[in-house]
Amino acid sequence: MKRQMLHDLIENAGGCAVTDGGFATQLEKHGASINDPLWSAIYLIKDPHLIKQVHLEYLEAGADILVTSSYQATLPGFSSKGLSIEEGESLLEKSVKLAVEARDGFWNSAIINPGNKYRRALVAASIGSYGSYLADGSEYSGCYGPDVNLKKLKDFHRRRLQVLVEAGPDLLAFETIPNKLEAQACVELLEEESVKIPSWICFTTVDGENAPSGESFKDCLEALNKSNKVDAVGINCAPPHLMENLICKFKQLTKKAIIVYPNSGEPSKCFHDDEFGFNATRWRDLGAKIIGGCCRTTPSTIQIISNALREKS
Repeated sequence: MKRQMLHDLIENAGGCAVTDGGFATQLEKHGASINDPLWSAIYLIKDPHLIKQVHLEYLEAGADILVTSSYQATLPGFSSKGLSIEEGESLLEKSVKLAVEARDGFWNSAIINPGNKYRRALVAASIGSYGSYLADGSEYSGCYGPDVNLKKLKDFHRRRLQVLVEAGPDLLAFETIPNKLEAQACVELLEEESVKIPSWICFTTVDGENAPSGESFKDCLEALNKSNKVDAVGINCAPPHLMENLICKFKQLTKKAIIVYPNSGEPSKCFHDDEFGFNATRWRDLGAKIIGGCCRTTPSTIQIISNALREKS
């Protein structure tokens, strides 16, 4: 049953699965230039082979979940590049296909290896916040202005969600949600579109206490807790030193699985890879069920997290 896939993965991983790390960061390590409003999604156009290569590098590092390169891939964004709606939809589909092809090829090779230590990874289709499309930093402020209401946010996300679901991922990943309104829009879309696959919704935070909008996580999680379409909730792209407190806070506020994939903490309190390993076991022991990395983390970060969790599971 598709709805059980994420929970089954967590169980098979010994109670805590590993998602991948910074996608744009790894593209840049290969010489990619992503100074573009589409961010890493520009490579769906420029060099899809490189996207597949990065997915493979995260699989080799031990990731149990691959997040697609569609975070900043939106139909309005592609349209601004002069692409038609059909071409934009095709690129959204490609983001899923590339991850699925990488996963299937990697798994087919792994299972014939007698010493195989890997699990068959799941593919999560990334849906970035409205603020990430605006590319003005508003995903870190939560301030979308007076003209953005629930209907506008649902209209913005709807077709992208439909296309991504039709492309066949294992789950959906809503990322860097900065306010209660957009969280509500995501939940209502999952319901209205009768989405059958699991999903997670991740907020970000600046102060480690509230959503970027200043709204409490208790308020932001209210709609999510009532929905059986949301399987996990958590935090992404926030500094790692905030995770411990946030996991404890979320444990009190939700019965959903908790996911954390922080950035590296630069420039203020940067975590090195070995610190991620130590802290990953701490985060798991506090109740996190999925752990990974976001901006400025790499396959080496994920390998250390994966090894640390395997050693102490």
